Amino acid sequence: MNHSRTGARPPLEIAGHRIDAGRRLTIDIPAALLYTHAPVTLPVQVIHGRVAGPSLLVCAAIHGDEISGVEIIRRLLSLPALKRLKGSLLAVPIVNVFGFAARSRYLPDRRDLNRAFPGSERGSLAARMAHLFVREILVHASHVIDLHTAAIHRDNLPQIRANLEEPSCLAMARAFGVPVTINAPLIEGSLRQLCNDTGKAVITYEAGEALRFNEAAIQAGVKGIIRVLRHLGMIPSSRSSRSAPESNYAANYSTWVRAEQDGIFRTAVALGAHVDKGRALGYIADPFGERELTVEASIDGIVVGRNNLPLVHEGEALFHLARFDSVRRVAKYVAAFNRELEEDQGWQGEPPIV
Repeated sequence: MNHSRTGARPPLEIAGHRIDAGRRLTIDIPAALLYTHAPVTLPVQVIHGRVAGPSLLVCAAIHGDEISGVEIIRRLLSLPALKRLKGSLLAVPIVNVFGFAARSRYLPDRRDLNRAFPGSERGSLAARMAHLFVREILVHASHVIDLHTAAIHRDNLPQIRANLEEPSCLAMARAFGVPVTINAPLIEGSLRQLCNDTGKAVITYEAGEALRFNEAAIQAGVKGIIRVLRHLGMIPSSRSSRSAPESNYAANYSTWVRAEQDGIFRTAVALGAHVDKGRALGYIADPFGERELTVEASIDGIVVGRNNLPLVHEGEALFHLARFDSVRRVAKYVAAFNRELEEDQGWQGEPPIV
């Protein structure tokens, strides 16, 4: 059929599957065979709208133990407004299927999938998985939201990381609407660097902890993606919907405060706290309390990341502090943002995770 003559939107073809305009399809892309001969597939759900528009890829679990994004995508796909989607939505809840099944950040060969892009067809397992993802999925996207959490035993305040010098990325970051945005450097081999190099607008959402669900982080992620969909004109706004906050704040600097001795770590500040330089953030002591060290803030800033494990080694990262031009204003914004999330009664009528 000549779609240009009929005015119909052309179908989307992914891994040999055809998705016509106005259709929704879940595709399992063959990725590998286990040594048990069981197949491993890369799952993607595609919603191909009847009307042309941007193509947004939302993906999670590139690090297999960062599972909050899987729940964010599950809730996103239940949104009734997606029935009127303009453009295309590609949802990949589990990119690193090997790591996810093993509850591990890494692939079985201990490689980090988010350092393997764009990958290659004949390289390591990480390179092959990255190549498959790029060839079959990423190539169809114009915009990307990559969902992450902190690493194991760490926790992140909801935040966006992006190349804020790129106008399209800056616009997406502002639309997402979380209090904190970090102008993060591009890491070689990461999905974000590849998108930057190929002209795709991309932001990374960081919130919560590996192998744990955090209701506030999940709700903030779902709402942020919805705001981006509205910003891109892919779904309509509703009278009852809350728009993105009037302003959010980009950190002009961030740094980790590290342990200066081994010991048992007790934290004294929460995520999102406003701290002044020199404030006690926590304490490290030996089991008898004979040798105790106060961990102090190295700058005025907001706590955007924190170590949750009480057993620490010298040099270990404990607190991630972000500095802003107006720290007190950001602190008030973070507090208001958290109150708004606490007041919400679940998502789309389902009970929240407690």
